[in-house]
Amino acid sequence: MKRLYLVPDRTDMERMSALADSYGCAFEYNDFFDPQMLDDPAWQEKTIEHYGKYRNGFRSDTVHGAFLDVTVHSSDPLIRDASMLRIRQSMDIAKRMGVRGVVFHTGRIAHFRAEHYLRTWQESNVAFFTRMAEEYPEQQIFMENMFDEAPDVLAALAERMKPVENFGICLDYAHAVISGSPGREWVAALAPYIRHIHINDNDLEHDMHRAVGSGRIDWEEYDGLMREYRIEASVLVEVNGYETQEQSLRYMRQHGIYPFEKKER
Repeated sequence: MKRLYLVPDRTDMERMSALADSYGCAFEYNDFFDPQMLDDPAWQEKTIEHYGKYRNGFRSDTVHGAFLDVTVHSSDPLIRDASMLRIRQSMDIAKRMGVRGVVFHTGRIAHFRAEHYLRTWQESNVAFFTRMAEEYPEQQIFMENMFDEAPDVLAALAERMKPVENFGICLDYAHAVISGSPGREWVAALAPYIRHIHINDNDLEHDMHRAVGSGRIDWEEYDGLMREYRIEASVLVEVNGYETQEQSLRYMRQHGIYPFEKKER
């Protein structure tokens, strides 16, 4: 599903909707990972109702789920239970909206590779997200690399989860290029499992969420990798604000950056 996504600005929906329509974009809602939002059903409904005024249903859209301090693999039962609650709240909102999918983060401690920790992380995530996929069969679940240092741990999880049809990987390419492992390694390791992608630009050192084409990421390399590995995934331009999104889309179209069609030279 090679479709573009934007993060909607709920205070500027007239322009956001026009921009989305002009590029055939869907939306990924970033409102619903806020713990205060998750604990306030009235606020949730008001927000959903507001977005609904500009959408003919949410079926093509996605939601970014809870990720702040969320660790379903925690050895502390209180933290583990709270993390599972937050994820379930995100899934309930997604089900209520009828969106296509929900993005979660790995929640790993980057560079901490003790064997017991990695085994517990994988087993806990396999068990929990298999259960979530069964309970919410209409929603895709996308696991995103956050500040993971290499793709191997996430790839191993994805391989274990391969029988679960509504589970896949969200490759955050901007996170990948600052991880210490080359972007090619990330794409090569995760290619069979990638169903959704996040992109934005940075200085190759910090997670900056700059407009695509305004930083130091090699977008020709990104584009080449997507085509070389025949990736078929939706792509969120994960930047905020109308101007930054319009700048990103214009750059991508001008240069034929995936998922735009490659221009003949």
